[in-house]
Amino acid sequence: MTVIARLRDTLTAILGPDAVISDPTQLRTYECDGLAGYRVVPGLVVLPKSTEEVAAAVRACHRAQVPFVARGAGTGLSGGALPVADGVVISLQRMRSIVEVDPINRRAVVEPGVTNLAISRAAAPYDLYYAPDPSSQQVCTIGGNVAENSGGAHCLKYGFTTNHVLALETVLPDGTQVTLGGPSPEVAGPDLRGVMVGSEGTLGIVTGIVVRLLRKPEAVRTLLADFPSIEQAGDTVTDIIAAGIVPAAMEIMDHLAIVASEAAVGAGYTLDTPAALVVELDGPTDECHALFDAVQELCHHNGTTKIRVAADDDERARIWTGRKAAFAAVGRISPQYFVQDGVVPRTRLSEALGKIGAMGNEAGLRVANVFHAGDGNLHPLVLYDESKGEHDRAERLSKAIAELCVELGGSLSGEHGIGTDKACSMPVMFGEEDLATMDRVRRAFDADNLCNPGKVLPTPRLCGEKPGRYRPHPLEAAGVIERL
Repeated sequence: MTVIARLRDTLTAILGPDAVISDPTQLRTYECDGLAGYRVVPGLVVLPKSTEEVAAAVRACHRAQVPFVARGAGTGLSGGALPVADGVVISLQRMRSIVEVDPINRRAVVEPGVTNLAISRAAAPYDLYYAPDPSSQQVCTIGGNVAENSGGAHCLKYGFTTNHVLALETVLPDGTQVTLGGPSPEVAGPDLRGVMVGSEGTLGIVTGIVVRLLRKPEAVRTLLADFPSIEQAGDTVTDIIAAGIVPAAMEIMDHLAIVASEAAVGAGYTLDTPAALVVELDGPTDECHALFDAVQELCHHNGTTKIRVAADDDERARIWTGRKAAFAAVGRISPQYFVQDGVVPRTRLSEALGKIGAMGNEAGLRVANVFHAGDGNLHPLVLYDESKGEHDRAERLSKAIAELCVELGGSLSGEHGIGTDKACSMPVMFGEEDLATMDRVRRAFDADNLCNPGKVLPTPRLCGEKPGRYRPHPLEAAGVIERL
């Protein structure tokens, strides 16, 4: 009997037959996440319903030395939930309970399979909401948000997942259950909560999350402005921030993205405009209205051809529906596409967009641009047709765009993570010592490299790199510290 067959029997005894999937056809459902270009069929999938069952499954994998990968809704876009062949996928989709909403302390306790948007819906009767709002918030889960440190449109003013998570119930890679963080943002000792958020499932499996809730703002004002070029829309963003105005959100879509979105949802965007800028302000009523007038003046200064001001909540929702539908809608104008996720300084937005356009032209491929303009988080979508042999060319262009962001002083990722997709580009951003330090942190949690292996950090297997000689830190050579 193979190792995976013995593990199947063990996990079936622990979790029950309805919680273990081994049928080859059913396993293919879990072969990839939202980055469908990478596919691996796992050996097993398990569906635990509690922290204790997750811990039991992890302990069984650890004893058998079988790698495992946690999976939420599978909406990730970096291959972060890509299975390991002959490994186990631990799906958290059955852990969907909102355990508690505490309006007095403005907190909620939720399981990892709860969707992002469901938290705000549960908090709404108390005039509260959960601020991070990825475009996929109707389907993406809070466990995945924690893994990737997701942000969304309103991260400009309100920050990312890490700014709204107080504590994490976590199963470590050997099956130990721990709580990282506490009831308040500041706790004594190392910030292990902060280490876990954004670690992309490589340090453990989060099974419970305590999130902060915010009071709904007194006023919200939203506009949609058309521009003759995407560069002019980018310049407007720079001018708004330079004026000392911090909107709740600033989003840009180019012509390709607008056409796709309108075909999908008909939100009322102008079909022939080269670029559209969504700006949303919130806060005290008087301040919000005064700053909103200033934003409109800056739009006119940069040559806007049309400004649409949301008259009510329904119109505001339609504008955001158009923006948030863009990723999925691009499938209407291209059979396949890569979604990139780089960050550039705001002052270099126009330069970055110009270079991306030139790179797309040189590659003979279309690039649709949708991005969180306020914090420089670009989401270029490289469109291609696999049936025409364009896959490899598109993949190279997508990688080059990510590395361009680093060249311009930015980052490989803003919120989608590194995963499998950008692991080989990590040396472009980080030096040898930086990567070695990250690896030491990882091995401090997972000495056996069983928890979501092959993600984030470059390896010879992934990148064809020649493994170099390990250089000990001077303190290690002196015997003051030791390597884990």
